Amino acid sequence: MDFDGSEQDPEMKTYSTVCVGREDDIKKSERMTAVVHDREVVIFYYKGEYHAMDIRCYHSGGPLHLGEIEEFDGRPCIVCPWHKYKITLATGEGLYQSINPKDPSAKPKWCSKGIKQRIHKVTVDNGNIYVTLSDEPFKCDSDFYATGVYKVIQSSSR
Repeated sequence: MDFDGSEQDPEMKTYSTVCVGREDDIKKSERMTAVVHDREVVIFYYKGEYHAMDIRCYHSGGPLHLGEIEEFDGRPCIVCPWHKYKITLATGEGLYQSINPKDPSAKPKWCSKGIKQRIHKVTVDNGNIYVTLSDEPFKCDSDFYATGVYKVIQSSSR
């Protein structure tokens, strides 16, 4: 929130790339947290790929850095430790299982709720890990916990 109480639009800014750590460190721990331009993010290393997203779950602000990575329908997801919400690492989609109640022989299938968690760009250069915050021009549900009064790390300018 701004001082006048209005919500900032994350899509209105362009962010520079920030070095958040060393490749060797994240490969050992398979995850790390960082504050990038006043926004808390978690960076995962899973099966040779890097993924970054807002650290708080879009549903209720759960700590995604404490969740487990599991695959659902062939898609790697972080599972929120609070309410077991499943979020794809690659796209930030929320996944859920659905079944047709009118079909007694129906099997549950995985469906998407759409993009719920803001995903950020990760690059590696000379052993350093860099994160560039998303500048996608849409609001994500996770923005609620990453900006304004609900974010955990508050700006020192307050």
